[in-house]
Amino acid sequence: MTYRATVGGERFGFADLRELLAKAGEHKSGDALAGVAATSERERVAAKLALADVGVDELAACPVIDDEVTEIAASTIDTAQARRVAALTVGELRELMLGPEFASAWDIGLRRAFAPEVVAAVAKVMSNKDLVIAAAPLRTVTRCRNTQGGSRVFGVRVQPNHPADALDAIAYATLDGLLFGCGDAMIGVNPVNDSVESVGSIERLLAALIDELAVPTQSCVLAHVTTQLEAMRRGAPVDLCFQSVAGTQAANRSFGIDGALLAEARDATLAHHRTRPGEFVGEQVMYFETGEGSELSADAHHGVDQLTLEARAYGFARAFDPFLVNSVVGFIGPEYLADGRQIVRAGLEDHFMAKVLGLPMGVDICFTNHADVDLNSNDDLLLLLALAGCNFVMGVPASDDVMLGYQSTSFHDAASARALLGLRPAPEFEAWLETRGIMDDGRLVDRTAARGALTERTAALTTALAAARTT
Repeated sequence: MTYRATVGGERFGFADLRELLAKAGEHKSGDALAGVAATSERERVAAKLALADVGVDELAACPVIDDEVTEIAASTIDTAQARRVAALTVGELRELMLGPEFASAWDIGLRRAFAPEVVAAVAKVMSNKDLVIAAAPLRTVTRCRNTQGGSRVFGVRVQPNHPADALDAIAYATLDGLLFGCGDAMIGVNPVNDSVESVGSIERLLAALIDELAVPTQSCVLAHVTTQLEAMRRGAPVDLCFQSVAGTQAANRSFGIDGALLAEARDATLAHHRTRPGEFVGEQVMYFETGEGSELSADAHHGVDQLTLEARAYGFARAFDPFLVNSVVGFIGPEYLADGRQIVRAGLEDHFMAKVLGLPMGVDICFTNHADVDLNSNDDLLLLLALAGCNFVMGVPASDDVMLGYQSTSFHDAASARALLGLRPAPEFEAWLETRGIMDDGRLVDRTAARGALTERTAALTTALAAARTT
């Protein structure tokens, strides 16, 4: 079927939904690289106009790719709820999502009504402000060792990476984050060494640190899922099981995963948690990371634009009931998101789509050093996402990840956003901060006494762990 619209006296045609979705998107370098982007702003506007008139039922019935991701995403849709919106057009659904009644309807069922292509289409006909307003009231609460996603909760993942996986450096960077009130979302380390032994050592360090300081948070070591499973089998204490996921079966295959492996990982992690009674308050145990452009970088995009593929990754992730999902929005590089304008737009789109699909969504507001962007753009996106109800952001020492070599948000960035907008950490974590003298009624206070006590205990812990590794 051909879709048509006229702009400025010029008539445009789009051969199918795949082309229409691609050309209706805001300009992104990845879509241009893939050869699917609109060739002019006039064509882009025409595609948006044509897309706004497409029926939701038509989009839901015509996935852009037929593969395992499509099948698994479809399995999470409540067909009765989907029928409630099937007669709408994309433009009408946009109006519904921006209206005052949508959040309550979403909360009681519409969160399971949408195919990924539907939310991608709506995102393409929204402004940046629309994306913030529509996402802000949607809350997905999850629980592992604490509770994320509640009203006014703005979580932070402490990311204490080190270029040599030095345990003492990881521990002290974590302590720095805790003293800024960060770390409630998780303490998550990207390891340099992906061996089972090294991953297990970091898992044990984080577990010991959480136990020694009695911090109500969860840890994660972001190795490949198979490495984490083997480390768990050898006795490593795994709180959250991590994996990067994508929007096509072929891209997931390039990551070395499929749906069966992720289901196995979730079951194994839940079984492992049952051997640690009293440590967990919920059963969300998976942590996923995504990012626009991953399918193109794996030559597995099938001619589909990167925003639509990102929505498909969220539909796939939803099937595994994750604790948190994170779009590492500017990490893949300027080949996919070239500058600050594209990164800001992508971050808002990703967050909106995931939230509408019912995911507990965070964003790593970041860029690589060869992109045309600076930390002011990071500040802009941080505040917009905080207003949009983002579940969590990154806390990286001085905002500069010395292992991954990219720029993100710092501990003080997250603390400033919380203070400015009246946002709070997870409730269990905030109570711990208050007992340690780090926070009072949601505000950071003079932490001198807390710093001394926690530093002393951290030093003793890392000394003992180092000694254990050499014996």
